[in-house]
Amino acid sequence: MNTENNDKQFMRLAIGEARKGLGRTSPNPCVGAVIVADGKIIATGYHKKAGTPHAEIHALRAAGDAARGATMYVTLEPCNHTGKTPPCSHAVARAGISRVVVGMTDPNPLVDGTGIDYLRDHDITVVSGILEEECQEINRPFIKHVTTGLPWMVMKAGVSLDGRLNYQQGNSGWITGALSGEKVHELRNIHDAILVGSETVAIDNPSLTTRLKQGDGKDPIRVILDRTLRLPIEAKSFSIESQAQAWVFCSHDADSGKRAQLESKGVRVFSVQGNETGLALPEVVAVLGRNGVNSVFVEGGAAIHGAMLRQKLYDYAYLFVAPRFAGDKGVSLVTGYEAADRNSSVSLQNVRHTTLGDDVLIAGEMHYPG
Repeated sequence: MNTENNDKQFMRLAIGEARKGLGRTSPNPCVGAVIVADGKIIATGYHKKAGTPHAEIHALRAAGDAARGATMYVTLEPCNHTGKTPPCSHAVARAGISRVVVGMTDPNPLVDGTGIDYLRDHDITVVSGILEEECQEINRPFIKHVTTGLPWMVMKAGVSLDGRLNYQQGNSGWITGALSGEKVHELRNIHDAILVGSETVAIDNPSLTTRLKQGDGKDPIRVILDRTLRLPIEAKSFSIESQAQAWVFCSHDADSGKRAQLESKGVRVFSVQGNETGLALPEVVAVLGRNGVNSVFVEGGAAIHGAMLRQKLYDYAYLFVAPRFAGDKGVSLVTGYEAADRNSSVSLQNVRHTTLGDDVLIAGEMHYPG
């Protein structure tokens, strides 16, 4: 096997390590590292949580003296600044690593190539851009957040063949099957926050937690848009036991007494500009970004989906389609959004299709015309 193929093989393993941190490292990126000597893996590591050692440090500690003269594969350029932890580039050089293979450079202005420069200045061979697109894909939320200050916004919905979210307006009702439900919880597990509107909470009273078969899921921050703070304090989203907080967004003129009640239960309440149709969604998204949220999984409802599309706030979508017809009494997937024709409509690009029992998951990047 040639050097390039070897590099790709070990970088794939580093990407697998990085995936272990999905949804757990914000506002930091997900990073994986693998150390190889004489063609054999001697250590691995991944970044587990912001403020804790980075992937390179975990791998170096596991390798010990065997790191001297070895090759390190790392999905993201080693940092070269002191934040909550010391610079990884310095640690790599001190450990005697002779060659570093990097998946992608770090778009963080505090790094942006300086980590690679430091390694080369210390006579370490650096190869960059190995499986770069795959490394970028797992860190799209981080890339957007560190370059714009805004989180990666993801649309999620389960719909019938005729585009309905339920069977009867105002009533809860499952459209998709069990396998789709399991996949939704896998996706909740890797996103920082889950967002819904007050109407969804009023109808479904959801817990908005992650429930995986293996039982080791991470709950996302529960973000609820409730302009007038009309929801009852007893709603599951406010009262369920979870390691994740509940955050509520309301308008500036919302009931101050209700706000105080929510805050007494540990709920964070944010005031943003309100309007006749709800809240200023760009402001909501900006506030989430300022509070260290890299990714938001938006589960509805229809008015929120429509407003997000209309205001070009979505970056990606997961649409679960069931082979059922719900009929015209159900709620449409989106309301408040319209397109004049094919050329002016929002579409998905780089689409992926996955079969989940009888359902089909359609996933892709949002493309806005013009």
